Amino acid sequence: MFLGLDYKNSESIIDTHCHLDDESYFGDLDEIIKHSKQNKIEKIIIPGADLSHLSRAREISYKYDYVYFAAGVHPYHCDEFDLEYLKKYSYDEKCVAIGECGLDYFYLKSENESVKQKQKEIFNIQLELARDARKPVIIHSRDANDDTYQILKKYAKDLKGGVIHCFNASEHLLRLSDEGFYFGIGGVLTFKNAKNLVEILPKIPKDKLLLETDAPYLTPTPFRGKRNHPILTHLVADKMSEILNIDRQELIQICTKNANDLFFQGVK
Repeated sequence: MFLGLDYKNSESIIDTHCHLDDESYFGDLDEIIKHSKQNKIEKIIIPGADLSHLSRAREISYKYDYVYFAAGVHPYHCDEFDLEYLKKYSYDEKCVAIGECGLDYFYLKSENESVKQKQKEIFNIQLELARDARKPVIIHSRDANDDTYQILKKYAKDLKGGVIHCFNASEHLLRLSDEGFYFGIGGVLTFKNAKNLVEILPKIPKDKLLLETDAPYLTPTPFRGKRNHPILTHLVADKMSEILNIDRQELIQICTKNANDLFFQGVK
């Protein structure tokens, strides 16, 4: 057992957002992958955030056949954006999405309009890349619901779908389900202060639900404060099935099918 957990008899889960390229995994990545596989983590997607990490994400995906990556630049790293460099990875056969890309105004004050404009510019460019590469997008949105919605609404018809990563319980963004977008649910669902997410979860169409960890961040209860791991998607599934009053195995089957539909159609 790993972390005192044993999910060897569970249905298989796809962790759609896990930063295995993070330095916190440098020392024991083989062990993490081994225990994930043993505990029915079927596939893992490493999202792109920083261009300097892309080569490592790609390397990991080729070392483990059930690990894939996405190519993108997080809004915090807009100043390092390089489209030509990003393109080198975007068409790789193990790259299943573009992102995570989007908008994050959390640390910005109202006078930081130029930074917001830069984020929107880079976001638009990455959406155009997703359109051209015919790959779904992984969306990061924090304190920017309206701008995120308006931009995605504009591109939706030309995109191959996408996921609102770490869905923040926005009724505004929930409308994007009609535009083919999915909603990534992770450890936040298990937090005591997750009232809004708990309330909106039943409103999300079941065929648009995805499981994720955002590991090593946002570790589910009861392991908050510790490094997150792919197998802890099982704890998110436990909580989600409880809230939705759905059999746990059925819930996992739904989320795994959704992930395969969005990211892995035609992928070897």
